[in-house]
Amino acid sequence: MQSLISPGRGLRPRHLRIPFIFKSQTRRIRRRESHQWRSAGSPPMPRQDGKVAIVTGGGGGIGYEVARHMAKLGARVIIGCRDEQQGLAAVEKIHEEYNEAEVEFKKLDLASLQSVRQFVRSFKERDLPLNILVNNAGVMLVPEACTENGFELHFGVNYLGHFLLTCLLLDTLKLSGKSGNFSRVVNVSSSAHRNGEIRLNDLNCRQRYSAHAAYCHSKLAQLLFSSHLHRELEQGSFPVSSCAVDPGMVDTSLYRHLWTPLRLAHGLVSRLFFRTPTEGAATVLYAALSPTLEGECGGGYWVNGRRDATTPLTFDPEVQRLLWETSHRLLVPQ
Repeated sequence: MQSLISPGRGLRPRHLRIPFIFKSQTRRIRRRESHQWRSAGSPPMPRQDGKVAIVTGGGGGIGYEVARHMAKLGARVIIGCRDEQQGLAAVEKIHEEYNEAEVEFKKLDLASLQSVRQFVRSFKERDLPLNILVNNAGVMLVPEACTENGFELHFGVNYLGHFLLTCLLLDTLKLSGKSGNFSRVVNVSSSAHRNGEIRLNDLNCRQRYSAHAAYCHSKLAQLLFSSHLHRELEQGSFPVSSCAVDPGMVDTSLYRHLWTPLRLAHGLVSRLFFRTPTEGAATVLYAALSPTLEGECGGGYWVNGRRDATTPLTFDPEVQRLLWETSHRLLVPQ
């Protein structure tokens, strides 16, 4: 199959790959809008009583803040994450802050397709609705490694695991939504997608590996999936919307795999320029809960609480379709 790549985008020299994450994201910050959004926080959101939300990676960072805020608003929140100790601690912490919160932990390892399927089976056995799915969990700049099923780790966790999770839950999302109250899928992406490529003949980066490139590719794949899913849902007139968000540069554990000198620099820079997880969660919550994004107003790519442009490749329906079909084939048991 012919390789499809972002026009003019090649892998950068090795010594530029990791620092470029800082440079590219810094350029993406619109300073005035970002400052206003951070200072004001996300706009007040309506109560979410009776709604059920799943937040992947909700044990810490942005995911925890999203889960905490949704629980505060009355939603029943299921935190899906790999680390049981971290997940249970997050649930306990939220209960300590909001005694009436309906929040729970369920084991979900996105690096294992079996774990994803088991998570969905367990959820569906409870016959609950699903109004909000936040695909937040992810890895960044990890050393070259594979998932349980042999996929490159960034591709497998950030994209393919969430792809499978969403597809398996899509029937429940459709049944739970209704006119004027759509179910929502929110994919937490990154401005790093602008430096990504889609090589359908090498989605696992086996021909030439770079942790930075693999991360960027996975984030681009997320956006292509999010856009294609939203169009499919619109064409089918289903009461579900799908969008992607960029939370900005947020001080979370994602940066723990930086090269040591950069990790030390990150410790200094993050205090000055990075957002807190609470601030990073603002756009995610806006996309998941805001009444202004209801129905036909949903979809798209959101930064600092407003719709933003992405690369032309993201809107290419042929690339979206090919990635969608290829992803389904990868998930068929061999």
